[in-house]
Order: sequence, then structure tokens, then C-alpha cells
Amino acid sequence: MKNIKIFACNTAEDFTKEICDYLKLDMGKISFMKFKNDNTFVQVLETVRDQDVYLVQTMKPPINERIMELLIAIDALKRASAVKINVVLPYFPYSRSDKKDQPRVPITAKLMASIIEAAGATRVITCDLHNPAIQAYFNNIICDRLSAQKLLQEYIKDKKLDDMVVVATDAGSSKKAYKYSEYLKCPLALIDKRRDANDDKAIASNVIGDVTGKSAIIFDDEIDTAGSIMETVKVLEKNKAKQIFVGATHGILSGPAIERIKKSNITEVILSNTVPLTDEKKLDKITVLSIAPLFAETIKRLNEGKPLGQLLITK
Repeated sequence: MKNIKIFACNTAEDFTKEICDYLKLDMGKISFMKFKNDNTFVQVLETVRDQDVYLVQTMKPPINERIMELLIAIDALKRASAVKINVVLPYFPYSRSDKKDQPRVPITAKLMASIIEAAGATRVITCDLHNPAIQAYFNNIICDRLSAQKLLQEYIKDKKLDDMVVVATDAGSSKKAYKYSEYLKCPLALIDKRRDANDDKAIASNVIGDVTGKSAIIFDDEIDTAGSIMETVKVLEKNKAKQIFVGATHGILSGPAIERIKKSNITEVILSNTVPLTDEKKLDKITVLSIAPLFAETIKRLNEGKPLGQLLITK
């Protein structure tokens, strides 16, 4: 590897250190501070002229502050003459605002892509987008989308559970659930969701497939308030699943999520570390797996001009 430097934004130091340890590199030196007027100031503390730079930012709340840190750091690197500015976003901000599904609303994921590109990024590396189409929101730069699928499915496989069944939380997630069931060589079940009269909230009511006496495994791209997960858990309990595991790439865990998980009969929640967990969100039944080595290997291959196909494609 040559002419490469890796920098961490404020809340991304642990994740970046894992990447640098994997690559046997020192973290780049960069300073973030706030003036008394609440303005953010960033200074790159070493030369980056003609370097292949990777800037890592994790989306630990407050999200909008993380975004401004990222944009200002990109601008600082651009003005310091970095030849490439690769932005590493394990979790893409506002990824759930990916379409205009109501009158007079923004498509904020598209806005995020536009401003990151306008700030001076030359590439974005992210993971398990809520909608893969977000990759196309970037007009003139490449967005590489990694996946935690291999990390999650290998962890579940190593547990050697009896009578596994992968459960799709709705019809939209059935394609992804099918990939997991293929790898784990186990059946697939589907939760049937219905809307009650004029109520816009979908209620999980039935399960299509056999979960009785089985180890049910739910996979999703993220857990936010855990409301949808709990609806699925209720149906699985009603149908006498033996134990319930939940795997997700992004552990947002906002609002009542932690309390819901704590009080539930979920055996274990498995998350990747794309979003840093605060101390109050750490439970005995939550397992966090590191996806930093996958990002590190991606960085290595990009710097060396090697293909990413094996890292991007899941089977």
C-alpha cells in the first residue's frame, strides 16, 4: 500500500483504529473543535498532498452534527490537496428517507449524496443501505455498498442451532431472508402483515410456514425503535417458536428500543458495529460483531487497484 492516509472524525476513532490495526497503519492526525458560537472547526495536522485519503465517520447522535463534521473535514482535505478523498460511512445518514412517499416531503438521502459529493468526496464506501438505489443518487462519484450478511450468517451458523427457520418480517424482506435460509440450509417462514381499516400501521398477524418448536432467526438491515421486530416476535411466540434470534447490520436502537428488547423473550440480538453503542444501550442479550475488517480489506484493495467483487457480492 502506498500514499495512503486514514483519518477519523470525532465519534469514529474506535472503528478507524480497528481499520488501521488491520492494515498496520497509524491513524492520521486531525483536530476537531467547537468555537464558543457553536461553529465547528477542523484542521488536518499532517500533509495529505497527493495522498489517497480515507475519512471515516460513524453516525452516533446527534446525527446532524456528525454530518457537518464530515463535510467540513472533506473540505479541509480538499484544500490541503489530497488527490483522493474516500468517505467511509458504515451507516449512511438519512438512508430511510429514500423516496417521495408523501406530498411536499424531501428525499433526504438524495440530498446527503449531493452535499457529500459537492463537498469534494471522490468516493463513498458504505454498508447495507436501506434502499440499494441510493448508490445511484451520486451523480459523478462511485458509491461502494458492502454487506454484513456474511458476518451475521457465519455467526449464526457457528452456534449450531437445532431446527432453524429464517423468518422474513414482511414480503419486502423475503428476498434477503431467502439468501440467509439458503446459506443456513434451513426453511423460510414469512410474517403476514395486514392493515387495520384506516389505520396506517401494519400489524403482524400470522406466519406462513412452520416455526413451532424451532429456533427462529430474523434478519434485517437495521433496528430503530424495534417496533416491527416486536410485532414479529409476538407472532412467533404465539406460534410457539422455541427461541428467537435477531440479526441486523445497524443498531440504531432509538426511543423505546432498548426497553423493548430487554423485556422481550428474544434470546439474542446480533448487531455489527456500524453505529457505536452508548453504554446505556449495551445489554447482555446484545452481541456486537466488528465489520471494520471488511472495510479495511476494501480500503486495501482500492489502494492497490484490486477488484472488490468478492467483498461486495453476497451468496
